[in-house]
Amino acid sequence: MTMINLDGFFKSAFTVDNVIFGFDEGDLKVLLIKRGEEPFEGQWGLPGYFVKENENLDQAAVRTLEELTGLRKVFLEQVATFGGVDRHPSGRVITVAYFSLIKINQYTIQPSSIAQHAEWVSIKDAKNLAFDHGDILKACFNRLKLLVRTRPVGFELLPPKFTLTELQHLYEAILETDLDKRNFRKKILSMNLLIDLDETQEGVAHRPARLYKFDKKKYDELLADGFSFELKESRRKIAEHLQN
Repeated sequence: MTMINLDGFFKSAFTVDNVIFGFDEGDLKVLLIKRGEEPFEGQWGLPGYFVKENENLDQAAVRTLEELTGLRKVFLEQVATFGGVDRHPSGRVITVAYFSLIKINQYTIQPSSIAQHAEWVSIKDAKNLAFDHGDILKACFNRLKLLVRTRPVGFELLPPKFTLTELQHLYEAILETDLDKRNFRKKILSMNLLIDLDETQEGVAHRPARLYKFDKKKYDELLADGFSFELKESRRKIAEHLQN
């Protein structure tokens, strides 16, 4: 725990908290831990902990995520700082929030340290979290809603091969609104960022759908030429969600 004790300043500490998003069976989820120590022992919260004296914030975020959940080599992006005076019962604690998008089926959760348990929880069920973790989750979710309209970050949550229906369900889960099937597919396909694998689903009860994959190389080439990935549909609804 990093402490400062200078004349005219408060004694304080720094923590990092990680918001890890995943998508599974049509549902957007967040990784939570059940705390094994006070304060808020036995309550669900985000995986995070104190920053050590000999590490920077990014290093602390990576370390605490691995210690509490077993997740390694996860790219974490810094989102915001939360410094409410009374946000931590033990004293003045400032936290820096990070977020990431991962494919759930590519990682195995192994809770340890202060994490009694770790579990993927649906965004809509992630309530009554420890500290101000509800506010932190909301801030990161709002960032995701903005990013998904301007960058193809949604593909980070899907398996390498996916259907257009799965892609639409992902965007609907993030944006919390229904999208017109015809318009969505027309917009996505017009970007020429998907590779038609000339394959269909296997082992499904319904009519097998075509499989696609994201063309990262093509996207990077287009981006260098000034390409803008933007989903304009439901802009008003998205703005309304961000205000709530």
